[in-house]
Amino acid sequence: MTGATTRSFAIGETDFLLDGEPFRVLSGALHYFRVHPGQWADRIRKARLMGLNTIETYVAWNAHEPVRGEWDATGWNDLGAFLDLVAAEGMHAIVRPGPYICAEWHNGGLPVWLTALEGVGLRRSEPTYLAEVTAYLERVYEIVVPRQIDRGGPVILVQIENEYGAYGDDTAYLEHLVKVTTDAGITVPLTTIDQPTDQMLSDGSVAGVHLTGSFGSRAAERLATLRRHQPTGPLMCAEFWDGWFDWWGSHHHTTSAADSAAELDALLAAGASVNFYMVHGGTNFGLTNGANHKGRYLPIVTSYDYDAPLDERGDPTEKFFAFRDVIAKYAPVPDEVPAPSGPAPQFEVALSAVAAGVEASVTRHDTPPTFEDLGHLSALVSYEADLGGRAGVLRFGEVRDQAWVSVDGVSVGTLSRTRHEDALVVPAGERVRVLVEEQGRVNYDSRLGEPKGLIGGVTLDGEPLSGWTATAVDVAVLGAAVTDAAPPAMPNAGVAPFVLRGSFALESATDLFLDSTGWGKGYALVNGFLLGRYWSSGPQRTLYVPAAALRAGENVLVLIELDRVVAQTARFVAEPDLGPLEE
Repeated sequence: MTGATTRSFAIGETDFLLDGEPFRVLSGALHYFRVHPGQWADRIRKARLMGLNTIETYVAWNAHEPVRGEWDATGWNDLGAFLDLVAAEGMHAIVRPGPYICAEWHNGGLPVWLTALEGVGLRRSEPTYLAEVTAYLERVYEIVVPRQIDRGGPVILVQIENEYGAYGDDTAYLEHLVKVTTDAGITVPLTTIDQPTDQMLSDGSVAGVHLTGSFGSRAAERLATLRRHQPTGPLMCAEFWDGWFDWWGSHHHTTSAADSAAELDALLAAGASVNFYMVHGGTNFGLTNGANHKGRYLPIVTSYDYDAPLDERGDPTEKFFAFRDVIAKYAPVPDEVPAPSGPAPQFEVALSAVAAGVEASVTRHDTPPTFEDLGHLSALVSYEADLGGRAGVLRFGEVRDQAWVSVDGVSVGTLSRTRHEDALVVPAGERVRVLVEEQGRVNYDSRLGEPKGLIGGVTLDGEPLSGWTATAVDVAVLGAAVTDAAPPAMPNAGVAPFVLRGSFALESATDLFLDSTGWGKGYALVNGFLLGRYWSSGPQRTLYVPAAALRAGENVLVLIELDRVVAQTARFVAEPDLGPLEE
């Protein structure tokens, strides 16, 4: 940031102060890890055109360090480049590094290796956890410190933890995070965020750190509660919930633009600052979706459209214009507005079943190992054991999260964690195979870091079944191998995964929508880029294909299907279909 003009940002008696003058933060959440880097600048610019002056982002620890000690801040993880683009657009930035972020993101942002450490105490003053968190935050702050506003950069606020009052009350833990943050050189104001209840605000606060709230309705009431706990300084709704997320098996969630705009008006009329959650949701590309579990396991869909002001493609929605009109009552907005993209190209692609091109290692175990035991970060593990000609009830302690069971290469049924299934009858045969899919890790509360795979013992008619092999299948590697070199065509195998490949030509790179109607359950890749999961369970019926992942000329589509292959044709359609709304 050498040569940039330094400025000041502080918390005054009643307002945020930018260079000593009252300043209202008008911010929008935009997660760099949910948007293709080639489209960061476009989304940032469109947020500014809505009237915003600030961009907020979480930092996803598990995106930066999926393997312990292997830190990555390049490409999709280049937080510094993202913040530099915010600055280039003339906007400020808020950074929320967690370490826990929730965000409907895989494991709440915590790395699987961390949550699997023996004896680790998550989100509290436990030595192993604190040591790892300290190292993580120091790496993040190496990026953030030189980009603070008083050093010529865009960053004006840094958040400590995330809605901690909904989880615990370990003040010493929060004090440790504050010390790590200030010792690293963070000089801009620090904040916490909690839902505006007396208990949560009390448990989630820490001395010397400014409190903010998270809510999407009853603004006057929630601000009054926040003010009781934060008697001086500016009021801020640091997560103004302007939409909601979807999970497989439900409907597509939307909220009223008019109602949200009215709440925004009340918020701004009270003099408060705001951060829209989300201004642009983006996509849970790859295998990054989280899951809910409040008595029933519900994995999050691939789209994180969130019914936000900028949709998954980055186009302005009704909310964009409704919010822009409200903001214009309190602050200047640009004259320019973003134009919608129009229909995407529509065409079909012939697919051929092909042989999987990746050799996977096979390990032997007395009982089925977990994904964590195998050190496996992808979504599939195939377990096999000898039946010795026996038939009966095959029962598992728990299946996390979905299993396809076959005997001697013939499918005999499925088991679903969501449906609380843990047993099925298998016919007499020599060998049983159980293909298990990890569908997304729970992103909140006590289920953070729970192991995946076949949990507990396995019995056949009440007798332990031992002597298992485990084959870890890396979905991204499998898809990329088939992309790079077309393997020979082959008839459909008897059991999943079924791999299909096709190619299509484009005159130029452009956003596309891949229609999953009629398919079962699986993954789609374009040019080796893992778009994410599809599932006939819905509600989502299309996968967003960003233009930045495509190219002029030939492009390769690969499907990895787990349920069935009905039609060997893929369709690209003009518009997204995120599913039916609640009636």
